[in-house]
Amino acid sequence: MGIEIEDKFDVSDDYTVPDLSKIGEVEGPRSYQLVALYYDTPDLRLAARGVTLRRRRGGSDPGWHLKLPKAKGVRQEITHPLTRSTKVVPAELEQLVRAYTRGAELTPVAELDTRRSVIVVSAGETRLVEISDDRVKGTVFGEDSRVERWREVEAELLDGEAAHLAKVGKRLKKAGASPAASASKLARLLARPPRPGAPTQEGSAGEVVMDYLAGQVAALLSQDPRVRRAEDDAVHQMRVAARRMRSALKAFKSIVAGTGQVQEELRWIGAVLGVVRDLEVTRARFARLLKSLAPELVHGPIAARLGDDLLKREHEGYNRIREALSSDRYYALLNDLDALVTDPELTSAAGKAAEATLKGVAAKNWKRVTDAYDHAQAIEDEERREIAMHDVRKAAKRARYTAEALGMGKLAKHAEAVQEVLGSYQDGVVAQETLAKEAEVARQAGEDTFTYGLLIGIEKTTAERAHAEFPTVWDNTVEAVRKIL
Repeated sequence: MGIEIEDKFDVSDDYTVPDLSKIGEVEGPRSYQLVALYYDTPDLRLAARGVTLRRRRGGSDPGWHLKLPKAKGVRQEITHPLTRSTKVVPAELEQLVRAYTRGAELTPVAELDTRRSVIVVSAGETRLVEISDDRVKGTVFGEDSRVERWREVEAELLDGEAAHLAKVGKRLKKAGASPAASASKLARLLARPPRPGAPTQEGSAGEVVMDYLAGQVAALLSQDPRVRRAEDDAVHQMRVAARRMRSALKAFKSIVAGTGQVQEELRWIGAVLGVVRDLEVTRARFARLLKSLAPELVHGPIAARLGDDLLKREHEGYNRIREALSSDRYYALLNDLDALVTDPELTSAAGKAAEATLKGVAAKNWKRVTDAYDHAQAIEDEERREIAMHDVRKAAKRARYTAEALGMGKLAKHAEAVQEVLGSYQDGVVAQETLAKEAEVARQAGEDTFTYGLLIGIEKTTAERAHAEFPTVWDNTVEAVRKIL
C-alpha cells in the first residue's frame, strides 16, 4: 500500500518533454509496454467514484492495483501480486470495494495498452520526480465497444518535496502541456458524466446543507476500505462521518425532510463502529497511564490484561464490523445516502437565503444545550443529575456538528469546550468501572491488584478535576455564545 501523488497533463502527438536538468539530474528514458485490464460493475460504479481496479502486465510493478481517491491528485494505492486468472478478482481487493459495488459482480470493462517512456529527476541518491510519457490505446468492452488513442504525460512525486513536483509541472506546461481534463486514463476512456448533485439554488440554505451532507457521505465511503483493513484511525473517522450526518439530519429537518429511516440506520452503523472505537480509546488510555508509572509501581501482568485482552476484543469487534459492512442492510443504507444527496426531499425553507435561515437553526440547537443543562440542574438526586448531564454533552456535540456544517467555527469551538470537559468526566468514570471489573478478574486469578487500585485513583482524580472545572467552562461558554447568537 502506498500514497500516489501525481499531476497529469494532456499533450499533443508532437509534444516534446522539455529539458529538466535545471531541477536535478535526469535519468533515462526507459521504455515499457504496459497492458492493464480494468474491472468494474456493468454500470461502472467504481468509475463513478473515481476508483480504479486493474490487473496490469509489464513495467516495474506488474500485478493487481486498486487506487482509491483521497484528495485531488492524491490516491491511495493497494497492490496484490499478479494472478493467472483474468476472470476472478483477488478476494482481498474485491472486499475493499464492496461499499461501491454493493454486491454487484466485477467484470473486465476496458483495457489500456500503453507505450511508456520514463525519465527520473534525481538529486544525488534521492529520486525526486518520475515523468512518464504515455502513448495510450484504450479499448472499451461491451455494448459501447470502441477504441481510442491519445498521448498524456504524468509527473509523480517520489522522494522529493511538493516543490519539486510543482517545478516539473511548470516546465511541462511551459512546453505546451495542459492539466488533464480527466483524473485518470480510465476516466478519460469511459467519459462518464459527473455524479449529479442535489437540485438546490445558489446561496440557499438547501445548498449549504446538501453540500455538507454530500461531503460526509463521501467521507464515510472513503473510510470503508480503510476500516476493512483496520488502518489507524479509520474506525474513528468513519464513525464521525456517520454521527455528523445523523446530527445534521436532525438539526436540519426543517430543510431536508423524510430522513427518519436514514437516521436510524446511521445510528446502527455508528454503534457497530463504536464498540471497536471505544476499545481502541480505552486500550490507548490505559497504555499511557501505565507508561507514566514508575516500574516499581506496576505489579503483576496488568499490561497484558489491559492491553492484550482488550486488543483481542478489538479483533473480535473488527470481525463484526466486516460482517456488517458486507451486509444487505449496509448496502441499503449506502443506496439511501446516494439518493439523499442526489434527490433529497427539500422543504420550502431550503430555497431561502442561507445566512438568516441557518443561523436560526444554529441558535435553536444551542438552546437545546442550555435547556438540557437547566433540566439536569433542577434534579435534586445527584446520581440522576449526573446521568442527565450526559444529555448536555450529547446536545453540545450536536450543536458543535451543526455549527461546523454551517462554517460557524467560533460557535463550534465553544460547543466543543462543553463537550470535552463533560467527556473527560464521563471517560474518567467509565475507566474506573472498567478497571474495577478487570481488577476483580485479576483478583480471582490470584494476581496482585495493587496497580489497578492506583490507576482507579488516578482516573478518579481526572474525573473530579473535570467536574470541578465544568462550572467555569459553562459560564464562559454561555457568555461567549450569547455574543455570537
